[in-house]
Order: sequence, then structure tokens, then C-alpha cells
Amino acid sequence: MNGLEIDPFIAALPKVELHVHIEGTLTPALRWKLAHRNNIPLPYKTYEELLDSYKVTYNHRREVNGDNGAPTFLEAYFAGCQVLCTEEDFYELAMEYLEKAQSMNVRYTEPFFDTQAHTRRGIPAEAVLNGYLRAQRDGAVKYRVRSNWIFCFLRDESLEDGLEAYRAALPWARTSDGQGKGLFHAVGLASNEYNRPPMLFEEAFLLAKKDGLHVTMHCDVDQKDAVDHVHESIFQVCAGKGAQRIDHGLNALDREDLIPGLKSRGIGLTLCPHAYHRRQATETLFPKIRKLWDEGVKFCINSDDPTYMHNVWIDGNMMKAYHFCGFSKADMATIVKNAVEMSWADEETKGEILAELKGLVEAEK
Repeated sequence: MNGLEIDPFIAALPKVELHVHIEGTLTPALRWKLAHRNNIPLPYKTYEELLDSYKVTYNHRREVNGDNGAPTFLEAYFAGCQVLCTEEDFYELAMEYLEKAQSMNVRYTEPFFDTQAHTRRGIPAEAVLNGYLRAQRDGAVKYRVRSNWIFCFLRDESLEDGLEAYRAALPWARTSDGQGKGLFHAVGLASNEYNRPPMLFEEAFLLAKKDGLHVTMHCDVDQKDAVDHVHESIFQVCAGKGAQRIDHGLNALDREDLIPGLKSRGIGLTLCPHAYHRRQATETLFPKIRKLWDEGVKFCINSDDPTYMHNVWIDGNMMKAYHFCGFSKADMATIVKNAVEMSWADEETKGEILAELKGLVEAEK
């Protein structure tokens, strides 16, 4: 947190989180517990050693940045996934996140998940999907955090494997025919995008759109061809209509046609400041976010993979933006409003959050 404390106003804001990978919320405590429950060996003799392993700044991408001796983020992320084996494990993971979300005044969230990282380990897709579905329902009641989930295609796997995974998961979707179980209502991308541009998955996006699902597009920051990936996401995917949202997308600043494209097509960005702050200096990063704001690009603030990113969650990410970008309280309220508008929540949920936000802003005057 760079010495920052969460401001009471930031803590009190009703929040909407649109960019969080559910496996990236796996806490060391839960990982330790599940490893022992499922007899999964860990390369740590003690829990303290496991905790210490999270204190590093992971290598973002070895193929981009070279080998600095640190594990890559994705190596750490998928190593954590190994302990998730049963429906109960996935349920417990999601319920822990929703409980944490409640503590930060998150009212609504759209977590990313995938099945491929688990089925390739021999875990049935049903265990993943049913665990999250139960948590979606129980979390809304127990923690009053509503959620609609986003099914991700692993982009370092083949399109064919992704389509197979999607078709297997489709009965758990909120499809236009009303037959699905309602766990997820959108599709996106995840994992390593090195030499894996969005258009490789165009068939999958078109299929999802036909099924009545939303489409968001992951465009990692400072990746090889990052600018081209943003361009594809705005102008080419979904038969040229573009994605409805772009996850990250900070490199839209790097080519003059991209900012007008975002604005003209009404595409918002789901930014995760701490994820970038690990690799960019304060004086480099936050002027970029401020420039997006000053240019009129709609964005919201999210956590990404908090347990692998120094335990900085959505409140910490919002605090960093508030402090280092010089945003006012009214600006931060607008960022929350952006998140509500960018979300695919139902109108009742949106209305409740906006009413709560309005009440908080008026109380601050």
C-alpha cells in the first residue's frame, strides 16, 4: 500500500468489482487448509514459509522481461490452483471472497473463473461450476453480495479446447433461452496472452453472443503487442462490433486512434492500479490513469488477483487511485457510478447501489 491507509470515505463507498480472478483470491490460509485436506504436497515446510512466498513481486512475463530469478505470476497462480479439487473447495474459495467483499462494502461483483485450469488436472468441470453456483446463491443471502460470473477461455490453450470447455459449462450460464442455471452471464479471456491475440478466439465470442452472453476482453498492460490487442478489442472482435468492456487496456494511451475508439463505442476499462504499480513507478503510472480520466474514458477500479499482489484488494486499489491521481471524493463517487453502469447487473441492483452512493455523497457535503 506504499504507506497508505484506507480513507474512511473510500471504505464507506458502496463498491462494484468487475475485474477479479476468483483463483487470485485464494488466501495462504485457505491454500494451506485445502492442501492438507486434499493431500496436496506444498514446497513449504511451514505455514510461515508459505506466507513468505507471497511477499515477492513476481516476474510479470519471462518471455517479455527475461528471467530475474523470481517465479512468474502465472506460475504462482496455477501452483495455488493445485489445492482446489472438490466442489466444496471451490465453494469455500468463493464464499471466502464474498465474505471479504462484504467487509469492503462490495455490493455486486462479476468474478472471472475458468474450468480449463482444473479439468486439465482431472477435476470434473461440474465440481467447479456447482461449487461456484452454490456460493453465488449462498453469498447473496449470507453476505448480501450479489454476483454474476464471467467464464474465461484460457488463451494459452487452443480455441478447440476452449470451445469444448464452454459447451460443457453452458448449462450453468444465464442464456437468452432462459434454460441455464444462471451462474455466468459473460465470457472473457485469461492466462498468458503472449502471441495470443483476441481474434484467435473470435469463433468463441460469436458463439457466446449468439447464446445471449456478454463479452469482455482482457488486454494485459505492456505485453507484447498490447496496443494491437486493444485495437482488436475495440474494432475487430465480435464481427467488428467490439467488446463491451476491456479488462486493463491501459495501453490505449499508446496510439492516437484508441482513445476516440473507446469513447465512440462506449467501451469502459476495468483498471487494477496496484497490479501495474508493482512494475511501474508512481510518477509513471498514475499520470496515465489521470490522463484517461481527463480524456473522458470511462473506467472503474478493481483488485485483479489480490492475494498474489501483496494482499491489496479493491479498497486498497481505490485508495491508491484517490491519493496518487489526486481524485476528489466526487471523482471517486463517479468511478463507482462508472462501475455500476459498466456492470451487467439487473436494473434493480444498479438502482439500489446508486441510491446508496447518492446518500453517501450527500452526507459528505
